[in-house]
Amino acid sequence: QVQLVESGGGLVQTGGSLRLSCAASGRPSRSYFTAWFRQAAGREREFVAAIVLIGGNTYHADSVKGRFTISRDNAKNTVYLQMNSLKLEDTAVYYCAARANIGSESLIRFGGEYDYWGQGTQVTVSS
Repeated sequence: QVQLVESGGGLVQTGGSLRLSCAASGRPSRSYFTAWFRQAAGREREFVAAIVLIGGNTYHADSVKGRFTISRDNAKNTVYLQMNSLKLEDTAVYYCAARANIGSESLIRFGGEYDYWGQGTQVTVSS
């Protein structure tokens, strides 16, 4: 069982920055994919970014490309989401998700591919 704990959310003004962290613990000790999804009030959950353990390939949604960056620190078993130039529409609960076993990177944007989810951290962007 893998436990994921997100942190780093908060209130920020438009144009500001936040860095979210997702710390993993438990077994298996590593995940194959780790991703960030978000869900705004009244909207469906959407893919934000993902990183592959082997090779380090990263994927970002078009809506955040150039503003958000996913990265990982294997020694700390932690994945980060650096969010810059935040917009009002980035307001959402952000969830970390992990897939334990090998999977197809072509499916990395789909929430159904992930085995474990964190509790979420609120990000609120104000004008």
